[in-house]
Amino acid sequence: MVGLWDIAATEPDRVAVRLDERTVSYGELVGNARRVANALKDAGIGFGDIVGVVLPNQLATVEVILAVQESGIRMVPISYHLVADEIAYLLVDSEAKGLIVDARHAEGAIGALSSIEGGPTVRFSVRGDVDGFEALEEAKAAASDAPPEPRRMGGPMFYTSGTTGRPKAVYRPMADFPPELGAQGGVAYASRFDLEPGDDVHLVSCPLYHAAPSGWGMNALHLGHSIVVPERWTAQGTLDAIARHRVNNTFMVPTQFHRLLELPDEVRAAADVSSLQVVVHAAAPCPIAVKQRMLDWWGPVIWEFYAGTEGGGTTARPEDWLAKPGTVGTAWEGTSVHVLDDDGNEAAPGEAGSIYFGTGGPIAFEYKGDPEKTAGSRRGDLFSLGDIGYKDEDGSLFLLDRRTDLIITGGVNVYPAEIESVLSSHPKVADAAVFGLPDDDWGQSVCAVVQPGPGVVGDDALREELLAECIAKLAKLKVPKRLDFRDSLPRRDNGKLYKRVLRDEYLAEGP
Repeated sequence: MVGLWDIAATEPDRVAVRLDERTVSYGELVGNARRVANALKDAGIGFGDIVGVVLPNQLATVEVILAVQESGIRMVPISYHLVADEIAYLLVDSEAKGLIVDARHAEGAIGALSSIEGGPTVRFSVRGDVDGFEALEEAKAAASDAPPEPRRMGGPMFYTSGTTGRPKAVYRPMADFPPELGAQGGVAYASRFDLEPGDDVHLVSCPLYHAAPSGWGMNALHLGHSIVVPERWTAQGTLDAIARHRVNNTFMVPTQFHRLLELPDEVRAAADVSSLQVVVHAAAPCPIAVKQRMLDWWGPVIWEFYAGTEGGGTTARPEDWLAKPGTVGTAWEGTSVHVLDDDGNEAAPGEAGSIYFGTGGPIAFEYKGDPEKTAGSRRGDLFSLGDIGYKDEDGSLFLLDRRTDLIITGGVNVYPAEIESVLSSHPKVADAAVFGLPDDDWGQSVCAVVQPGPGVVGDDALREELLAECIAKLAKLKVPKRLDFRDSLPRRDNGKLYKRVLRDEYLAEGP
């Protein structure tokens, strides 16, 4: 059988989730997820309503994701590393009616609620008490484990970059179809990577509040695989989990490859990774040398894809990449990939241009609240993620720039405009530019160049003051690793900041 709910009905004792201390069966997982769904419904969350979710990797997170999938609810996954201001923006912008938090990571969410009027009225906490929140475990205990009504497909609404300096939701109308249809789509997606129904084991290696890890984990369950869900990722812990659980497949980002390769030679040599069959990576460019070392260690099991929450995508099988190091592959079935020049014409093989995807029909998404970004991403029935690349004679795609301004650090998107907004709002700052610089560990690190206001000296004291402001208002990974001062910043006549000039100067300096 294919699909979580069918498996739970026919093989309820089959292992679905593997935790450090115990396993959870398909029957138990579906029953608990349905109690979560019905607890949300009993509290007033209806079809299409938004629920913000601030949870680290744990069993409760899996239950909430599956509850949403079966009950027609839309959830906004929120990193628990975000600070109050960032969480408040997401709750207000998404018009969230509900909020679920982990008591151990609730500080940002509590601060967010105190800073906005109204906000989510349905509030649940897990793993501890939070003032003003109902314990989700107690609500589950009082709720039915029957299928929720209406039983329709729900899902996440992820946020991506926006022209205003704040993330924007990739919004699609709610689908009015049974959840089994969504499960079938997930199974079809997994088949692109030679993953089939069976008794395999999937390791959740990244936070489930990100799109790809969540999608891969849930698709694994729909395939009948069991998933290993550690709360925290470490390189040694990953090797231990692979050996202990005989892990067959996982999703990772290149920074994790770096961390694994930093382990002592004797540790890597002793690691048993013989069970691995499919290791997929994406989210950030992977240096050719790093990927080659991983292939040399783990064998030809490492796949790559290039895609966005918006849709479309390419896949590079291990043999594809070994034949053409650096390629992100060719378009998925049902998807077309185009490289267009500035006039909208198809670029010749080897010629750089903007990458566009087509999905065989009208574009089915928009950036919520940002019509300018929505329109700017489209050419007819094609859409772009804003990346630059080229195709070779065989149609294999190569990336040259993972978005012009986007910083990808540790596989996580960081939006320069958001950091620039914090810096520029400081009374001692006249202008600010933020961009990414190469980083051996993280892929990119955040660099800021600030033009002090009139009469203000750019010194160590101002640097500490500005970094303190960033620490207070931004997640840690967004805080600049380097902050320098300039008398002026390069702006064009139209007012647009020409950051490439700055970035090229820093690149010329070398590491």
